[in-house]
Amino acid sequence: MNKVIIGSYEDFEQLVGKQIGASEYVEVSQERINLFADATLDHQWIHVDTERAKVESPYKSTIAHGYLTLSLLPHMWNQIIEVNNLRMMVNYGMDKMKFGQAVLAGQSIRLVAHLHSLQNLRGVAKAEIKFVIEIENQPKKALEGIATFLYYFN
Repeated sequence: MNKVIIGSYEDFEQLVGKQIGASEYVEVSQERINLFADATLDHQWIHVDTERAKVESPYKSTIAHGYLTLSLLPHMWNQIIEVNNLRMMVNYGMDKMKFGQAVLAGQSIRLVAHLHSLQNLRGVAKAEIKFVIEIENQPKKALEGIATFLYYFN
């Protein structure tokens, strides 16, 4: 996996409509799910009670919180791209976000990102990234949507 290096708005322009890259797979372990439950105070049994999930869950396993899957996006995004010559970068929003399939404890996910659109807002690059979070060896996507970032170049 080669990281895409961006140094200017013009570098970004070259990627509009193209795949930027794909991250490495990240395992979503039960420990990670439990830590997320502790951090968010969301201890619903479908996430943390492995014995009950084996019996009562339609998945026969605990599953990751949807927002845990989403929260791994920045880590995976940083594996794909490095943007230099910045004063700062700001998360601007999420659009059309859809959870397609639950991520079971122990499965691995990765990010595939495309540059959907780019606008120059008086020296600020507004980048809309179409993202797909895939589950290893599964045909359905865990999550997809459009993330918008504002890049303030020097």
